[in-house]
Amino acid sequence: MVSACIEQLKDEKDVIANLSNISSFIKFYMDRCNWAGFYLFKENELVLGPFQGLPACIRIPLGKGVCGTAALEKRTLRIENVHEFPGHIACDAASNSEIVIPIMKNGEIYGVLDIDSPELSRFTELEEEYLTKLVKEIEKYI
Repeated sequence: MVSACIEQLKDEKDVIANLSNISSFIKFYMDRCNWAGFYLFKENELVLGPFQGLPACIRIPLGKGVCGTAALEKRTLRIENVHEFPGHIACDAASNSEIVIPIMKNGEIYGVLDIDSPELSRFTELEEEYLTKLVKEIEKYI
């Protein structure tokens, strides 16, 4: 999946088009996930970007929920049980675990990759490693 996403980045220069296709790749190829997409940093908050899944929260303040916390702290969060995360924002009640990886541009937050699963403890360390590599590739094209 990662190599297919990287090939997509090489052939297209539009960020929204690329993020749209990448969210589709992730949702299609990662099993047991119910949401995959991006939030982009605009005017001091995260705003919903391209995604695959049920409708989602449109705006997330920095420091709120898993996405806002990952963006504020500029670090990946792999959460085994989102219902135990302080301040969790429940966009989809079916989500039980989540991984959020910050996307950086020139040392500043650009957005986050957010993937949810209805399973507890769904995301592995190895998946985190590969998704982080994917985000590093995305950063080269924004």
